[in-house]
Amino acid sequence: MLRAGVGYCNETDPFCAGKTVAAAALESGALSRADLVLAFCSGTLDPEAFFKGLQSVVGHNVPIIGGSTIGVITNHYLSYRGFPAAAAVLQSDTCGFRVASSGGLDRDEMSAGKLLAGLLPRSRADRVLLAFYDSIRIPATITTPPVLNSSAPLLSGMEAGMAGGIPIVGAGLLGDYDFSATRQFCGDRVAEQHVVGCIASGSFSVYHAIMHGCIPLDGIYHRITRLEGSVLYELDGKPVVPLINELFGNTDWQAEHPVNYLTLGINYGERYGIPQEKSYVNRLITGVTADGRGIGMFEPDLAPGMEIQFMIRDNRIMLDSARENTAELLRRITAGGKRPIFSLYIDCAGRTAEQSVTDSEEASEVQKVLNHSGVPLLGFYSGVEIAPFLGRSRGLDWTGVLVVFAGDR
Repeated sequence: MLRAGVGYCNETDPFCAGKTVAAAALESGALSRADLVLAFCSGTLDPEAFFKGLQSVVGHNVPIIGGSTIGVITNHYLSYRGFPAAAAVLQSDTCGFRVASSGGLDRDEMSAGKLLAGLLPRSRADRVLLAFYDSIRIPATITTPPVLNSSAPLLSGMEAGMAGGIPIVGAGLLGDYDFSATRQFCGDRVAEQHVVGCIASGSFSVYHAIMHGCIPLDGIYHRITRLEGSVLYELDGKPVVPLINELFGNTDWQAEHPVNYLTLGINYGERYGIPQEKSYVNRLITGVTADGRGIGMFEPDLAPGMEIQFMIRDNRIMLDSARENTAELLRRITAGGKRPIFSLYIDCAGRTAEQSVTDSEEASEVQKVLNHSGVPLLGFYSGVEIAPFLGRSRGLDWTGVLVVFAGDR
C-alpha cells in the first residue's frame, strides 16, 4: 500500500528548513520511513544545505527528487514570499521508485533525455515517469531575457530512449522571477543543468488533469516569419514589438518580465467555431530583448511557418478551471473504484495572485477541493509544466497540472 505525508516551513536557515519539512512530512503521514522524497525550496534558500537537512532526517540512501521553486503549495499553505519550502515523503511495501539523472542540458536537451531514458529500465508495472529539469540555460540580466532549455527535444529524447509509452509528468524548474540559475535534486546530490527522473511502479493508478486559463484575443492567426532560437522577431513579415505595442496601446508592457496578460497560443484543435480552451498550448513571453526588436519565449519550441494567436489571460476562467477540473478528476477516480492517496500540483509561476493581479489564489481552489476529500497535497510553482496532452507528453505554459496517485478501495 502507498502512503504519503507532506511537510512545509518558511524559515531562513536552509538546513533547519530541510529537517523541518522532512520531519513534518513523516509525522503528518504517520510514516515509519521514507522510500522517496519529493522536495522543493525557494531560490532564496541554499539548496545544498536544504538537501543535507532533508538527508539528516530521512537518511542518505533515500532518493530525493525536485529542486528550485518560486513557491510551494500544501493542504494548508500557499507561499511564494520569504523562504518557502515543502516536501512529500512516500512509503510503500508494494511500489517501486527508480531514480536517475543526466546532465548537459545546456549542450543538448535531446541527448540528455536519451541518456536519462537509458538509465531507467522499464517494467510492466510502471505507472508514471516524474521528471524535473533546469529551465534556465543562461540566467537573465538587467538588459537581456534569459536563454532557456527546451522541453520539446528533452521529451523527444526521453520518449525515443524508452521501449513503450509511459506518461511523463513534471516541470521545468524556476527559482525566482528574476530567472536566476536553478538547482535540481538528483536522488543523492544537488546539480544544475540536469534532468532528474523517477519511474514509479506498482499496484496503484495515476490520474491527471490540466487547468487552463487563456482565451484568444481576437481570433486572428499570425504566421511566424522570423525566429532565432527562443526570440521571436516577426509575425506576418512585420516586427513583433510594434505589433504588441498596438495591442496594448502603449509600451508599458515592455518593462514586464514575464509579460502580464498576453501569451502566444498554438491551436491543436479545430480552427473554426467556438475556441476550445483545452486544444491550446500557450507560450509565455519572457520579455523584450535588449535591442527592443524581439520578444523572448519561455519555451523555445516555436518554428518559422507556425501559426499562432495572441491569447489573453482570463482570471475567471483560470479559477473556474482549477476548481472544476480538480473536482472532476476526483469524480473520475471514484467512478473507477479507486481512492486518492496523494496529489502533486505543478502550477505555472505566472498564475499566482501577485502575478495575475487577482484577489484570489488560483491554487486555493485546488486546495479546497482536495481538502474536502482529505487528499494529501504537495504543489510548487514552475516555469514549464509537463503532462500528457493530445496524444503525447508536452511542455505547457500558463497551466496547472494536477497528478493524483490512487489505490484500490
